[in-house]
Amino acid sequence: MEATPGRERLIEQFKADGLTVMFGNPGTVEQGFLDAVDAAEDFRYVLALQETVAAGIADGYARATGGAALLQLHSGVGLGNGIGMLYQSLRGHTPLVVVAGDAGVRYDAMDAQMACDLVAMAKPVTKYATRVTDPRSVLRTVRRAVKIALTPPRGPVFVALPMDVLDELNSEPVLPSTEVLTDVSPSPASVGRAAELLASAERPIVLVGDGVALSGAQNELVAVAELLGADVYEVDSSEVNIAASHPLRRGQTGHMFGPHSKELVGDADGVLIVGTYVFPEVFPELESPFRTGAKVVHIDLNAYEIAKNHPVDLGLAADPKQALRALAGVLERRLGPQRRAAAAARLDVRTRERVREIRSAASAADDGTPMAVFLKTLAERTGGDLIVFDEALTTSPLVTRYLPAERPGDYHLTRGGSLGVGFPGAVGAKLARPERLVVGFAGDGGSMYTYQALWTAARHGIDAKFVVCNNRKYRLLDDNIAQYWRERDIPEHGFPGSFDLSHPEIDFAGLARSLGAGGMRVEKPDEAVAAVGRMLSHPGPFLVDIQI
Repeated sequence: MEATPGRERLIEQFKADGLTVMFGNPGTVEQGFLDAVDAAEDFRYVLALQETVAAGIADGYARATGGAALLQLHSGVGLGNGIGMLYQSLRGHTPLVVVAGDAGVRYDAMDAQMACDLVAMAKPVTKYATRVTDPRSVLRTVRRAVKIALTPPRGPVFVALPMDVLDELNSEPVLPSTEVLTDVSPSPASVGRAAELLASAERPIVLVGDGVALSGAQNELVAVAELLGADVYEVDSSEVNIAASHPLRRGQTGHMFGPHSKELVGDADGVLIVGTYVFPEVFPELESPFRTGAKVVHIDLNAYEIAKNHPVDLGLAADPKQALRALAGVLERRLGPQRRAAAAARLDVRTRERVREIRSAASAADDGTPMAVFLKTLAERTGGDLIVFDEALTTSPLVTRYLPAERPGDYHLTRGGSLGVGFPGAVGAKLARPERLVVGFAGDGGSMYTYQALWTAARHGIDAKFVVCNNRKYRLLDDNIAQYWRERDIPEHGFPGSFDLSHPEIDFAGLARSLGAGGMRVEKPDEAVAAVGRMLSHPGPFLVDIQI
């Protein structure tokens, strides 16, 4: 094979893997590579103004496509800027292929400007991190990284690419990376044991996470839950694992405080955990939250997560779709009339409760506030046919009341615990799904972490829409410290001044316009109705700042 510069060969490798869009921010040590990118056919570079934004857009793109996304960062400075967002991707199992340049292997001994250990920096926030030092192993290393990123548990990977290595001639073959198939079925004996442990439960629950969505196991999950008559709680969940309208779906367990999760799961005598770990709170319970004697079955492709924090009676390292399908089959055969009747009765109770909840929500939800009016109007105008990227946080319950997470791919929730995901995530999702309406929701505090995403959307003609849920504070911190005070018997007092964002006031609509997007501010309910019309009819990115 005729040798070509490694920088050109690398692009061909990316294209062979279907990675034809690169998100990034340029730097001097990547200039030769980016020059080749600019000249490449059928390969697109999406420019962000800061690496955190580039990483967030890449994350949203990967989540919307269900595949990998390619992210370019600039040496140690750019990697440092992106680390917070890469942590989000690590916790959310997003398969990002991250590359960063450095000046060159030949300069290692000089300890010169921008010299740093990129691999050491990247390791805490990636599944795999390495540096290529031999021109004969550039593509080999990239293929290994792509394979690791896409193999469950998925996650970001990092490859440092010194400039002099990419400048060398390269004759490596360009081949698609190997896809590792993980549709692993548990043995019949294991499934039988799982069914035995769960079938006799009188108060069964199912705890699920995004491993269900990744496996496409939503239907199989519903089948098992209905057979058991088990409540379904989502744990560390950011995708649609079960439709919001299903009567057995009971919402999320705790995000911040372990006692909340313990309250939800503590009465169960049979627990099925699928595609998640337990429990992901910031302040988790150190002791097992499950009742003594409860039978616990944990199914996950990621064996590390099984019994990581609390003992289980049976752990199955298997694909959730295959395992749940097999479990449903065994339960169909083994459940006797009495157990079936009890499960049906539990399902009937939840169904009637859900009907009452829907009626109550319909009468109470439209409280006349600008946010409620905006969401109600948006739901009516679109029929719910849109993709929501939700970083509304304390406003999330209202968002999902009007725009419930029903269909896989239509709803993405922030994950990882830090701010700044909502707006770049919406840009990435819209780029991946240009035929769909995509609306990103973020709080005023969270939006300011990555507001430059609007500029990228305007520059590249990405017609995403954005909503700022503006309460002029880090409201979640208010709620969390109030809980902290209650737990420690600290008298309530004024919230810390560092939680307040009211002064100076931020002109979000004006800021959007300065970045090339449209924007308007909403203070009154009648303005909210008009805002929906303007947002939907505006050609290009548009932001609505809604005062709460």
